[in-house]
Amino acid sequence: MAQNMTFAINTESPIAVYMQIENQVQFAIASGQLKPGDRVPAVREMSEMLKTNPNTIAKAYRDLQVMQLVHTRRGVGVTISDKAPKLCRANVRQLVTSHLTDAVAECTAGGLSKNDILGIVESAITSGCKPYESQC
Repeated sequence: MAQNMTFAINTESPIAVYMQIENQVQFAIASGQLKPGDRVPAVREMSEMLKTNPNTIAKAYRDLQVMQLVHTRRGVGVTISDKAPKLCRANVRQLVTSHLTDAVAECTAGGLSKNDILGIVESAITSGCKPYESQC
């Protein structure tokens, strides 16, 4: 596993916990924190880290395998695939574009000006918050 790699979940989020885990692995791959061949925590280890059901972690890992982002091998664990960086960059861009488009549409529908929206985006960029942190 990459050094200092941490994951978090937010049970208050409308995004399912297994999807939060999938997304965070994709973010880590897209940003280069996880590289091909790196190992992600074992199901039990991740379950303990996030204080969540092991079946939830297993589902996230199965989905990541179906997306060809990870390989699972008995005795080795779950490792990042060679295809993952390219796939994740495209996936993350699409995901973030969708979220931002929706958020900007909500802002404009709520009467916020372009400068208000840009100020909110700038504040979000400088906040240092990580995805699914509940204290941000």
